[in-house]
Amino acid sequence: MAIDNTDRRILAQLQNAGRISNAELAERVNLSASACHRRVQRLEAEGYIDGYVALLDARRMGRGATVFVEITLQGQTDEVLEAFEREVARIPDVLECHLMAGKSDYLLKVVARDTEDFARIHRRRLACLPGVTQMHSSFALRTVRRTTALPV
Repeated sequence: MAIDNTDRRILAQLQNAGRISNAELAERVNLSASACHRRVQRLEAEGYIDGYVALLDARRMGRGATVFVEITLQGQTDEVLEAFEREVARIPDVLECHLMAGKSDYLLKVVARDTEDFARIHRRRLACLPGVTQMHSSFALRTVRRTTALPV
């Protein structure tokens, strides 16, 4: 089912303040509380809202280093891709894993305490992933923009 402008306003508000009360949300989008609640429930049921989370500060959590790792596999058969994806999903330091078009097969976003911690993650976890033929790591020096909000 398509979403309308009111749904988009609701989604925009929830992306910026996920813990907002239904009453406050309804006021911000100019709906009654009951109509707003029904719309939010529908957006959840239809999968527009995937979930609710708390975004943690990586530095305060002791994970100040962000590393992007480009990985090339020996091939792209279903078996190779599935084995790689199954194993990379088991590494808690990997926040994101994307199958790519281009020179690399996968791009990983990895968090670590520091360069020594990343060396440990690289040696004990990433280097052991099945099918990997090449890895190139780039350390983020500074985060210029970070958001989880999609354009609505």
